[in-house]
Amino acid sequence: MIKLALTGSAIAIAGAGKSRRRMLLRLRTPRSDALRDERDGALVRSPEDLEVARSGGFKAAVFLDEDACSSENGEGFEFTVRLPRIFGYLGDGDIISLEPRSRRVRVLYRRRSSHNAFLVTERCNHYCLMCSQPPRKVDDGWILDEIADCIELIDPATETIGFTGGEPFLEWQRFMAVVATVADRLPATAVHVLTNGRAFAADEVASAWAALGHKRLTVGIPIYSAVDAVHDYVVQARGAFDQTLLGILRLKDKGQRVEVRVVLHAVTALRLQETCTWLARNLPFVDHVALMGLENTGFALANQDLLWIDPLDYQADLVCGVEMLRCAGVNVSIYNLPLCLLDRSVWDVAAQSISDWKNDYLPECDRCAARARCAGFFSTGRPRISRGIRAMSGVEMET
Repeated sequence: MIKLALTGSAIAIAGAGKSRRRMLLRLRTPRSDALRDERDGALVRSPEDLEVARSGGFKAAVFLDEDACSSENGEGFEFTVRLPRIFGYLGDGDIISLEPRSRRVRVLYRRRSSHNAFLVTERCNHYCLMCSQPPRKVDDGWILDEIADCIELIDPATETIGFTGGEPFLEWQRFMAVVATVADRLPATAVHVLTNGRAFAADEVASAWAALGHKRLTVGIPIYSAVDAVHDYVVQARGAFDQTLLGILRLKDKGQRVEVRVVLHAVTALRLQETCTWLARNLPFVDHVALMGLENTGFALANQDLLWIDPLDYQADLVCGVEMLRCAGVNVSIYNLPLCLLDRSVWDVAAQSISDWKNDYLPECDRCAARARCAGFFSTGRPRISRGIRAMSGVEMET
């Protein structure tokens, strides 16, 4: 399985000046009639694109076909970038970040994707056993500035944007300023923020969030167990359960949208019925509960002997948990698990949730009638494959 390249190195960058540490570039097809910004660069895939870009007055050019468009074709542009073929999927309206000195390239936004998410920080006050983005103690406050600049270039028709970390609310005032910019610049765009929720235990933070006034804001907050000690163990932070729960209650008291997330692994799945029962009885007013398959990357790899459980082995508990939440009127979904591992009774809540840049399928999936609506697999890390994986027939799909 392979994943879409979102980072890499440019073959060459010319004209940027060595003094520039980072810069944003929005890609435009040369024939695009969209309003032009000084940070727009012509996306050149052919000699024809090159001529149109020159005659169209583009100051920057991004060459994606390294055979047809050699570095000699940079004449007439103030700034040129040559990208390797791993970035061949880039298209009109996409936004990249460049570091001229190192030639590092990061893809920040893809206009045609429904899975755009910004990493706000690598810092966190949790140390979750299965964290897919292991936290680092780094000075990365510059990321919020870059995100703010990027938002100015995003297509207003974008349906949804996500923010993740680390913990985005470690610098909550700066982060909320960015979200306020999204609300102003992209009022029709749904915003989903992944957070451990502890910051909202402070009424000041919850009130500031509510004051943003954006009707399409949602925070995704994990609760890994109905037992506080188990939750605190999973996140490796004493007292986290109490703060998280208080944060959820403050947000809901102020009419904010909250999603509860439960990642399923050997520590949490064995208590799944208990957790879902507790959620149904104590938090039936949350807007969504997501029961999520494990991504075997980051800390999950280091702890896989502790965490790995074949999803087939907790399916009975998953069915009971979903039914309990349904009976309480809670909107529930199953994320990150292929249909062939799920009981047919919960197929209707199984979502194609894995981000497109790291979503893939196994060879068996090529002959499976369910592939078109199946979540598939993570291509990141070292995927662990269930013994229950199989191709389903059309007859099975119809019954």
